[in-house]
Amino acid sequence: MSLKQITNLIFIVLFFIQCNAQNDDQVSVKETKKRVVVPIKVGAENVQDYIMLLKGKRVGIVANHTSMIHQTHLVDSLLSLGINVVRVFSPEHGFRGDADAGEHVQSGVDEKTGLSLVSLYGKNKKPLPEQIKNIDIIVFDIQDVGARFYTYISTMHYVMEACAENSIGFIVLDRPNPNGHYVDGPVLETEFQSFVGMHPVPIVHGMTVGEYAQMINGEKWLKNGVQCDLKVIKAQHYTHSKMYQLPIKPSPNLPNASSIYLYPSLCLFEGTPISVGRGTDKPFQVLGHPYINSNKYSFTPQSKKGAKHPKLMNKKCNGYDLSLYGKVYMKDLKKINLFWLINIYKEYPDKNNFFNSSFNRLAGNAQLQEQIKSGKEEEEIHKTWEEGLAQFKLIRKKYLLYPDFE
Repeated sequence: MSLKQITNLIFIVLFFIQCNAQNDDQVSVKETKKRVVVPIKVGAENVQDYIMLLKGKRVGIVANHTSMIHQTHLVDSLLSLGINVVRVFSPEHGFRGDADAGEHVQSGVDEKTGLSLVSLYGKNKKPLPEQIKNIDIIVFDIQDVGARFYTYISTMHYVMEACAENSIGFIVLDRPNPNGHYVDGPVLETEFQSFVGMHPVPIVHGMTVGEYAQMINGEKWLKNGVQCDLKVIKAQHYTHSKMYQLPIKPSPNLPNASSIYLYPSLCLFEGTPISVGRGTDKPFQVLGHPYINSNKYSFTPQSKKGAKHPKLMNKKCNGYDLSLYGKVYMKDLKKINLFWLINIYKEYPDKNNFFNSSFNRLAGNAQLQEQIKSGKEEEEIHKTWEEGLAQFKLIRKKYLLYPDFE
């Protein structure tokens, strides 16, 4: 074949490629014009689906600062509709969501409404009989972030249990899970059960609170296998494959999407001497300690609202800024990232004091700590989770209310 013939052939091939690309572009444009983005409606917005269930009833509300219908708090909205709200129960961080993690939250009276406020954090995690004796039905509306150790689902467990034992109805106003697009982590073993992990689920369970409530009820995980009279008011237009960014920060130290996506991986550091940035402008987005030999990034935790006594307060911490990672790779964060934990352990000089007593409770087993100490790589550790995850996914599937990511 002559050079001229080869040139002509190349020209013809390029011509057809260009035509096909133009056709593809035209199809893409047409598809784009047809595509309509429908906003997600959280369960609380679908008032028509639950208002008649509350009319004429004495109602208790489990709520915090995230319990909003647009710009109006759920409690205010129900009161304006003539619903007899008799008591409000609040989880960790309190009704207004500004208390430190682990801080004792006082019961009292809500200044705006005059309603009785009962804290369900501290010694009183489960509503007492005298706190619910004049209640017919309890509504739960709190934004969760989809991690086993985030205690709002533990509060829900105890309220469900109290409802079951006292023949009180329980309604969940469902909200999307910002980490609902994957499932990963070791499944919790029974001997490590605590308020930061009450059920045999992985660190990232991939369920909304409504789906999770159905699983608690269906698997008979409440005390003595009791089941409550449960109804879930679904969110609309949500699927587990959709990335959902929260309009309100769910707690003081999860201020943005980056922190929420990094949280399932970085919360394990709470069981170590390493700071995750509480007391800074980037909580759960940075890692550091004075012993780390790094000149890449440094920060100094200080006392501030929502972090009054942060770990390593007023001490310069050397370490790493992961905030950009959380922003850029948030769509790819579909697994627990052990890279940082493994490598900072290797870097930390005092290995005998790296893990504290809470690490195994957060991990849900004793194995992860031993795997890191023995030098196992991330991929090898992930493989040890596969059987437990496969079994959990079969259970999870029974309770899903929305199209799954798989």
